[in-house]
Amino acid sequence: MTLTRSEIERVLGPIDEHLAAEIAATEATEVDLTKALAWLDADEARVNEGDHLPTGKVAELIGILETADDEDGYSLPSRQSEDWAQ
Repeated sequence: MTLTRSEIERVLGPIDEHLAAEIAATEATEVDLTKALAWLDADEARVNEGDHLPTGKVAELIGILETADDEDGYSLPSRQSEDWAQ
């Protein structure tokens, strides 16, 4: 099921329509998006803990979010307190 804009904004906060559409087009889940955000927030720590690099939808979302963060001036929210590995 495709993520809705409200589901995306529940995880990321307010975003523009282009970014929301790009994320929805991945057909990822809200859990995938939460995992991607958690990975971006603590990638070095995750690698140091022995976590494998993300693949699939999570990796695709990471690429989209990194690009948006770098090019569009979008600031990713911090999610360090959430345990994404469930």
